[in-house]
Amino acid sequence: MNDTTSPTSTSPTEVKKLGWLVALKVYLEPASWRMLCLGFSAGLPLLLVLGTLSFRLREAGIERSTIGFLSWVGLAYGFKWMWSPLVDRMPLPLLTRWLGQRRSWLLLAQLGVVAGLVGMALLDPQVALEPVVWCALVVAFASATQDIALDAFRIESADAQHQAALAAAYQTGYRLAMIWAGAGVLWVAARVAGADKTAYLHNAWQIAYLVMAASMSLGVLTVLLSPEPAQRKMPPSRNAAEWLRGALVEPFAEFIRRYRWQAAIILGLIAVYRISDVVMGIMANPFYVDMGYTKDEVAAITKVFGVIMTLLGAFIGGVLSMRLGVMRILMLGAVLSAVTNLLFAWLATRGHDLTALVWVISADNLASGIASAAFIAYLSSLTNVNYSATQYALFSSMMLLAPKWLAGFSGVYVDAHGYEAFFTSTALLGAPVLLLVWLASRILPVKS
Repeated sequence: MNDTTSPTSTSPTEVKKLGWLVALKVYLEPASWRMLCLGFSAGLPLLLVLGTLSFRLREAGIERSTIGFLSWVGLAYGFKWMWSPLVDRMPLPLLTRWLGQRRSWLLLAQLGVVAGLVGMALLDPQVALEPVVWCALVVAFASATQDIALDAFRIESADAQHQAALAAAYQTGYRLAMIWAGAGVLWVAARVAGADKTAYLHNAWQIAYLVMAASMSLGVLTVLLSPEPAQRKMPPSRNAAEWLRGALVEPFAEFIRRYRWQAAIILGLIAVYRISDVVMGIMANPFYVDMGYTKDEVAAITKVFGVIMTLLGAFIGGVLSMRLGVMRILMLGAVLSAVTNLLFAWLATRGHDLTALVWVISADNLASGIASAAFIAYLSSLTNVNYSATQYALFSSMMLLAPKWLAGFSGVYVDAHGYEAFFTSTALLGAPVLLLVWLASRILPVKS
């Protein structure tokens, strides 16, 4: 793997299967290490505006229905395709000349994340919830922008043969950040709170969020020290209308031309593949609070041990995708993601049971890691490098748009039917995914 390779769009069925030793060695290459660090930068903001924030709000006495609707902050990730053409093509004054197209946008987005997290730290949701929500929106918007630039950076840094490895490295960094943004922030808040582990203290959360803002420095340093990946030269635009067509219209039109009517199957699969996990995840932290788990218990089991299991799953998913093919592992991930949600329905009948929580988190996060690594590799294989940022942003936006919208009603559903029925329903949401994976696996390779 090297930084000067310019990959083209390749169907996952075209990628040559590697031997086990070669497949494992790619994790030691520099591009994989850079993606590990940048994955950390990408993973840090997500929980702080969704999962961890929901724990903080529930502890502050905010109603479950309100928390559910506030999860719509995450819809910023679902609409990032709208400004992805700007990230793909528009240079930033001074920054782009200094760092290049991808790294300049990465740096700007990371600084936006830091600013939003500082605002969330200084504001108290018990006193004024709305300003906290606005700061969370800033974090989500900047984080989504970082994702656009980072996905393009990753795709342009290696050929299609190595995308699964980069996806796994990215997922590893992402999940390490989730340990820090999940367990780390709870651990810091618990230490500041002292003996009272369950009471809400604004000062504890303030310090915890300031620590998270400082942790973005790893991503900033990686951007400054990384080489800019080689980009394909695009023909110069003769006027503004031609530039807008090339930046806004052509990335989407190229994908439709390439797959024609089969694009509907692919886009349908992308739209619902992670629906079980996303809808369930919004109520996970309120569930832990309502079951009586403390910050330290949630941090240790769900945010540390659970994320380690996700890392193991991502590693397994990356290796298996290269060895056995992406589509087979995509199907495996879809089955496991739906089935493991039923374990949460069982857990809801157990009350405060730490042993049961460990087993459920083990199975669920292992399945999530396998599914995520295969899915990212699949999305990467669909992009044309000429429009990598825009096309990948479209795919990853569609992945979140419907699930995030539906998740907004999760608190209302739990209030009406209880946690057991809610988790069972999220498992059933995964049934149509199996058919779509099977249909997508039958689509013949199409070269861009």
